[in-house]
Amino acid sequence: MADYREILRLDHEGQYQRQIAASLSCSRNTVSDVLAAAKAAGIEWPLGEEVTNEDLRSILFPGKFLSQSEYLEPDYAWIHQELAKSGVTLTLLWTEYCHRCAEVGKRPYMSTQFGDKYRKWARITKATMRIQHKPGDVMEVDWAGNTLTIWDSITGENSPAYLFVAVLPCSGYAYVEACSDMKLENWLMCHAHAYAYFGGVTRLLIPDNLKTGVTKNTRYETVLNRSYQELAEHYDTAIVPARVEHPRDKSHAEGTVRLASTWILAALRNEHFFSLSEAQQAVKEKLEEMNQKPFQAPKIGCRRSVYLEEERDFMKPLPVVPYELSTWLPNLSVSTDYLISDGKNKYSVPFDLIGEKVDVRLTRRTVEVFYHGNRVASHVRAESVQRNPVVNPDHMPAEHQKYLHYNADDFTAWSREAGKNTEQVIRSFLTSGREAEVGFKACVSLMKLGEQHGKRKIENACAELLKITSTPSIRLIATILKNGKQAKAPEEHHHENEHGITRGAAYYARKDGDSE
Repeated sequence: MADYREILRLDHEGQYQRQIAASLSCSRNTVSDVLAAAKAAGIEWPLGEEVTNEDLRSILFPGKFLSQSEYLEPDYAWIHQELAKSGVTLTLLWTEYCHRCAEVGKRPYMSTQFGDKYRKWARITKATMRIQHKPGDVMEVDWAGNTLTIWDSITGENSPAYLFVAVLPCSGYAYVEACSDMKLENWLMCHAHAYAYFGGVTRLLIPDNLKTGVTKNTRYETVLNRSYQELAEHYDTAIVPARVEHPRDKSHAEGTVRLASTWILAALRNEHFFSLSEAQQAVKEKLEEMNQKPFQAPKIGCRRSVYLEEERDFMKPLPVVPYELSTWLPNLSVSTDYLISDGKNKYSVPFDLIGEKVDVRLTRRTVEVFYHGNRVASHVRAESVQRNPVVNPDHMPAEHQKYLHYNADDFTAWSREAGKNTEQVIRSFLTSGREAEVGFKACVSLMKLGEQHGKRKIENACAELLKITSTPSIRLIATILKNGKQAKAPEEHHHENEHGITRGAAYYARKDGDSE
């Protein structure tokens, strides 16, 4: 057997084939065949100590020495290609390999040997990328470090435009978008735009550990921003952030960032953009050029063609309902008026949550309130600033709900049942302001006193009050009821032996000099 390892080592050191053949006492044709087969298989020196000449012979010349063995050597290149397909495993391929061995009358390797021999082949040929990235399995995302410049045509000032980058590692198909900032809203919407551009969704989503999307990523737990997690649930994908300080976890995103820096940012370096929309259109055009740029030999096609041929059919379908951006306001305290704010307007929550902490989810159309993970309120979000809060009557206490249904006719009808003096007091309340609603609060208070003391006592208290003032108030009526004072005949109020409120209006109307 030729010393395949030594042939590769001497060739790596720059010796000619004639010198290698003379040194190893073999023919020049053997050296030439070994080097040609190694180049075709992608095998280069140095090789690990565990790689034997037997291993190299089976890889460089598969089938050539098959007649000397009762075992059928697996087709490692075919195995490697099949493993890139969704759902394909080494166990499945070993089962198919066993069937093939039975057809040709050869013995198969055991499953452990099968796997070990394939992994050794993969290490030697450095053919590991396709194992890690199956079609439609992963989307990697990141922000580019460099920016475009947007100029203000009036002031001459400039501001940066940031590039969002998404890539499908299997095909290298990329999506790039220019944004005004790197805040949460742009981060989320760029994901939605990327999925729409690809026409499907991947099983996994790998971002960097930016604070916009990842709240905490430690060795023991990963905590995502709630809006980011909601996006993942909408698209039925799983977010697996790259490990801290491990850029190789999203190496394709890093590589695509460098590619975009060259073929988009550098290509547009001499352009002057006076609006974000102009920059976005230019980036969109350069993106198409980048995705359709032919690969360097020996690879065939371009990123777009590889995606269409090998990856598109493995993408999960887009959701039927379009994604709607949402933001969360966590741990808001419910005030005593059982209202929360979205920053512009106030909205009601059930009154029994006063003093509790709630989470508020905001979209362009809705305001949702959650307590301990359960939705307790939902409102249509007001587009402009409202003078009054948005209140659901069901959120109000029973007393407040009754107040909503009160009107002047109801108060008047109630007062007539109590008596003419009560009716006069109610009429005074309803006419005390510019509108009848000004006196509703006093009318409600008088009705509550009526529930406590009875209509008869209220009638007597009102009669007593009207004798001393023409502008009644709830405080005076409550005082009369508290003191137990009952209305009496007008003449009894003029008796000199009585105490308390003894002189009515008629007494002070007498002329000077009149005796008591």
